Amino acid sequence: MRLFSISKLRLPSLLLAGLLSGCASLPKMLQDAEAGRHVRVEPAPLTAVGEVVPFEATAKVAAKHLHKGAVYEVLLTYKYDHDLRLDTVGRISFAQGEFTYDDSVKGRLVSRRRFTIPNTARRSPGQLMARGQVRELKPHGKSLTAKTETLVARGIADPARRVVLEDTLLALLPEQISNVTSGTRILPLYFDQGQWFIRSSLGTNIAALEDLIDQNQHTQRVLIAAGHSPDSLDAHKPQLASKRVKMLLYYYKQRVKGFSYLNKVENITFDTLAYRNSWELLLNQVQHSVLKPAQQDSVVSIINDTRGTFQQKEKALHKLTYFDYLEDYIYPVLRWGTVAVTYTAPPRYDSEVYLLSKKILEKEADIDALTPEELRYSAQLTPLLAEKQRIYELAAASTARWEAFYNLGTVLALRAAKEVSPKVQQNFYHRAAVNFTLAAHRHPTAELFYRAASAHHHAQERLEALQDYDYAIKLGGERGILRKVFSDKAVLEMQVGQSDQALTSLRLAGPSYQNYMNQGLLLVQRGAYDAAAAQYRLALDLRPLAADPHYGLAVAAARRHDEAGMANELHQAVRLNHDLATQATEDLEFEDYVQAKAFREALK
Repeated sequence: MRLFSISKLRLPSLLLAGLLSGCASLPKMLQDAEAGRHVRVEPAPLTAVGEVVPFEATAKVAAKHLHKGAVYEVLLTYKYDHDLRLDTVGRISFAQGEFTYDDSVKGRLVSRRRFTIPNTARRSPGQLMARGQVRELKPHGKSLTAKTETLVARGIADPARRVVLEDTLLALLPEQISNVTSGTRILPLYFDQGQWFIRSSLGTNIAALEDLIDQNQHTQRVLIAAGHSPDSLDAHKPQLASKRVKMLLYYYKQRVKGFSYLNKVENITFDTLAYRNSWELLLNQVQHSVLKPAQQDSVVSIINDTRGTFQQKEKALHKLTYFDYLEDYIYPVLRWGTVAVTYTAPPRYDSEVYLLSKKILEKEADIDALTPEELRYSAQLTPLLAEKQRIYELAAASTARWEAFYNLGTVLALRAAKEVSPKVQQNFYHRAAVNFTLAAHRHPTAELFYRAASAHHHAQERLEALQDYDYAIKLGGERGILRKVFSDKAVLEMQVGQSDQALTSLRLAGPSYQNYMNQGLLLVQRGAYDAAAAQYRLALDLRPLAADPHYGLAVAAARRHDEAGMANELHQAVRLNHDLATQATEDLEFEDYVQAKAFREALK
């Protein structure tokens, strides 16, 4: 019965003979497997995708090595740091069920497996090595490992390390103090789709509203307004805008009753306004978005010129090829509410500010001795970043005003830029991001959320950065700010291996040196070498003395196997920045040319 069942499987006669012969000696089995054994990986060289290096390893061996009770395996290891460190990657097994037969060569087996190794600067460059091993399958069975190992692939190529990210200039908000401290505070709030309940999560400004009420400024008038987005969940509830207004009014009055000792509800004038089926805010957001002028005109035409009901016009928007932009970045902002508070505060004379701020820092005076504006203004009186930080920390902790959080974030980011230690620098950027975020949620603008995203980005907090870039786009603003947001968002997407999303972001980012360089890098990775070269030349048009575009052109030429073009561009890059000579000798993009005369001449 045993013989019959095996023949029914129609195994090759070579495999059948091996199975029937029992387990041969391990040295003979290892010799049979190692003879003609071939291992390759895809991609080669190993290429990083974000923080990891994924690859698929394929091993091919002769089928004659198969024996009962033992298995042949290929052990993969990764050597790096000048062969001083060794990582165990994994093994490719030829156990039953883990291999197939090679269609192109009779009597040869194929086994594939996916692996991942971490992507760190220390691991590049390195070598992926393979070594054969046979072992008995029984418990505590013997094993025999080949004496020699073979080079499978070199690594790690990491295109993300050549991504260009240029910071925008940071500046503290200027402070001007005045005896007249009365004014109107406007706080925008946002609701969930189809809901009128107040959220306490970030992005609602509820905390800022509570802080304003609790400050006990003398309040004369409060205006509360709310609207809804055109989508079906919001627009199909006729009373939704009114419910949102009533909820905010109820919440404000209850907070005053419970926490304000200076104000009384009956002494405050309340005005309410509900916007129903209004296109005004949508048109305003579209005109302050990154959409092209022709696309903006199409939206305006549908709203103003198309006949039909509110719902019919909204359905017409769905037919636009860029409706997903409206749905993702415009509609959420239309689920809004606004509380505008008009109040007065006691006056303060300029002559007292400096001495009082020093006393407050030394805990010789109470924090209430200065207004929030005066305390922040006192930070401008010292050139030392550490002292500015102390003042803004005190201002933020005591008043929770967005200006204090913003300036504290700016000071922390400026200190981070001056740090030498990466760990300390990252910590400063993290703290800057936290304060920019607090400022942005109290005063939501595209620029503030961009600052938070940028700080998170520098702190390697990529998920938080991506979220804040998204917030900035949804809020809308000046075209220059939005283009920079898309530009830096593309950098982050490239760094985490989201190349498709990065290309989409770059198309919305507009022309700039950073965008030309990054688009060229993406196109090289996709094999579009001529298109990549065109992007690098556009970057050179903007900065003729920049070395990096020439280096990018050299990489594109190397990918095209254009040795002369590669050498010429690399020579110009090294002439402009000699540090690139060392980088080029270690760059796996030029691995095939390192020993060539043209390559060596180019580095001189």
